[in-house]
Amino acid sequence: MNSKKTSANTCPIARSLAVLGDSWSILILRDAHAGLTRFDQFRKSLGIAPTILTRRLAMLTEEGLLEKRRYSEHPPREEYVLTEAGRDFLPVLFMIGTWGRQHRGDGKLVRFFDAETGTEIRPVTVDEVTGAKIGTRPIRVVMPNES
Repeated sequence: MNSKKTSANTCPIARSLAVLGDSWSILILRDAHAGLTRFDQFRKSLGIAPTILTRRLAMLTEEGLLEKRRYSEHPPREEYVLTEAGRDFLPVLFMIGTWGRQHRGDGKLVRFFDAETGTEIRPVTVDEVTGAKIGTRPIRVVMPNES
């Protein structure tokens, strides 16, 4: 998607997909949440070509989801750490995983546990105002110039 066209788009889903609409970017964020920070760690985990990884890391940094930090002066080396926007993407990752477990769940799948309680994480999306689980009630889409 063209970012100039997307910035005029009133749909937050379209705007988000313009940045995160490819699987490599989402998988890089998954690995960053798992504690990976270095180029070689991402490359090894994902089996991604270095040129593609370089472009995705640059884009995620430019878009404010990752931040580059120098961890070695000699030789100069940088790592990629999650920003607040990157950390805020974790619930989205969990919901993608929940959908995948339900609709693409054949075979052995990774499970996620709360590190403090040891209980398996079973995410749901809930409307903060009504407390209703998203998807259980009809929705209405309102354009910005409508009431």
